[in-house]
Amino acid sequence: MKLQRTQLSAIVLSVSALLGGQAIAADADATRAQVQAELAEAVRTGNVYDDVSGLKLNELYPQRYPAQAVEAEKSFAQTQAELAEAVRTGSVYADQSGLALNELYPQQYPAQPVLADSSVEKTFAQTQAELAEAIRTGNVHADVSGFKLNQLYPQRYS
Repeated sequence: MKLQRTQLSAIVLSVSALLGGQAIAADADATRAQVQAELAEAVRTGNVYDDVSGLKLNELYPQRYPAQAVEAEKSFAQTQAELAEAVRTGSVYADQSGLALNELYPQQYPAQPVLADSSVEKTFAQTQAELAEAIRTGNVHADVSGFKLNQLYPQRYS
């Protein structure tokens, strides 16, 4: 059975509406008026997706929408200064190992400041206890959706 493009779009929209409804229900602070205002702003600025191309409308038709505010970029001098500081402290990455130069060769770079707060360091037992508590209360992420178990299944957690 081959689905028509409109049928497939309708299915995708209904599933996204269902999931969107759950996301809105999870955010109890947002009122209906706030959500409607956010939707109206997204439509006004073109920050909604086209169901055929998968691109935002302001990406497809930039001439129809107001220009997006661009964050001020760093100057070349600021970038050069940051790079020089990173090279001086060894904070640049050496290779594909994922380690910075100051981690590979600590004797060649100035010592990194250590936090005096002893609460930052936890024992393995403390970490295990926190993990067990998070699992018990459902305060762990369920999957890539970003929802926690206690948000998806509130009836299972008190």
